[in-house]
Amino acid sequence: MEFYVETNKRTEMIDITKQVEDFVKDEKDGLVNVYVPHASASVIINENDDPNICLDILNFLEKQIPQGKWKHDIRDGNADSHIKVSILGSSQIIPFKNGKLLLGQWQAIMLVELDGSRKRKIILTKV
Repeated sequence: MEFYVETNKRTEMIDITKQVEDFVKDEKDGLVNVYVPHASASVIINENDDPNICLDILNFLEKQIPQGKWKHDIRDGNADSHIKVSILGSSQIIPFKNGKLLLGQWQAIMLVELDGSRKRKIILTKV
C-alpha cells in the first residue's frame, strides 16, 4: 500500500501512525515495514505526546548538520538533508499483534521532512 503526505515546511515531523494502524487493523500477527523512497525524508519512531520533542530533534539536527556548508550545496543546496537521512534512515519495521501495532505508550511513527515542502510517498508492506 502507498499513501502520500503533503509537507508544509523545510523541516517538520508528521505523525503517520494512524495510517499504519489502519493498514494492519485486519491482520493477525506480523511485521509492517514503513518505507519512504526519498533521499531527503526519513521515518523514525519517537514520542508523540509533547510536540516539543519533534522541535528538539529538528533543532538538534540543524545544529549538528547545518545547511549551506557542504560540497553538494553548490549544486542543490540540500546536502544537509541527505546527511540527516543517512543517519536517521528511510524505514522502520514495527511488529503488530491482533491488528494492533506493538508500539510503546508514547511512541509514534513519524515522517521526518528534511527538505520540504513536498509531497512524500510512504510505502507500507507486511513482512
